[in-house]
Amino acid sequence: MPLIECFATRIYSARLMRAAAQSFNRALRDECLQLERDDAAGRRWSARNYPGGYTSYASVHRLQKLSPTFAALEHKLERHVRAFVAAAQWDLAGRPLSMTDCWVNIMRSGAAHAAHLHPLSSLSGTYYVAIPAGAPGIKFEDPRLERFMAAPPLKAGAAARNRPWLTLGARPGSLVLFESWLRHEVPRLRDGRGAERVSVSFNYSWF
Repeated sequence: MPLIECFATRIYSARLMRAAAQSFNRALRDECLQLERDDAAGRRWSARNYPGGYTSYASVHRLQKLSPTFAALEHKLERHVRAFVAAAQWDLAGRPLSMTDCWVNIMRSGAAHAAHLHPLSSLSGTYYVAIPAGAPGIKFEDPRLERFMAAPPLKAGAAARNRPWLTLGARPGSLVLFESWLRHEVPRLRDGRGAERVSVSFNYSWF
C-alpha cells in the first residue's frame, strides 16, 4: 500500500540477563525491602502520596551511586540502553547518556501508579524484581490522544500500533525502556494475599 508510517513511539521490552537472574533478583528484592524498613522519610512521603505502597523516589533516588547491587543493575542495563539508542538512531556524540536516578517501588494491594511522565530525562525504564501472579503490567498512552477528533472505533484485534493504549505484562527479570515523555501508569494492584509487586525504576539524561 502507498502508506507512510511515521512518528514512531518506541517501547523496548526484554529479559535483563540470560543466566543467574533468580539469584540476582533475590538479592535485589532483599535490598529493596530492607531499604523500605530503613527509609523513614520515604515511608512518610509514600503514606501521603502513594497509598498502599512504598517508593524511594522522593527520598533515596540515586541508588546506583549508593549500593553495589544497584550499581550492578546499572551495568546489566547498559547493553539494552545501547540497543534502544541504536534503534532510535540517536546521535550522542559529545556527551554520554547517563543514569541520573534509580529508585525502588513496592506496591501492595490497593496501590496504583497514576498516569505520569518523567520530565527532565531522555530515557526511562523499569526493571521487574518480584511480581505476584496476576499483578498489573505497565500501561502506555498514545501521546497524540487528545488530538483524536471524530476518530472511528477500532476493529477487534486491531494492531498494537493503532491502539490508543498499550499494556505490557510484568514478569520478574524483564525490563521496559521508553522515551521519558511517554505517559504511562500502573493500574491498581488487587491481591488479597498481601504479595508485593517490587520494581526498580530509573532515568537516563543526555543534557
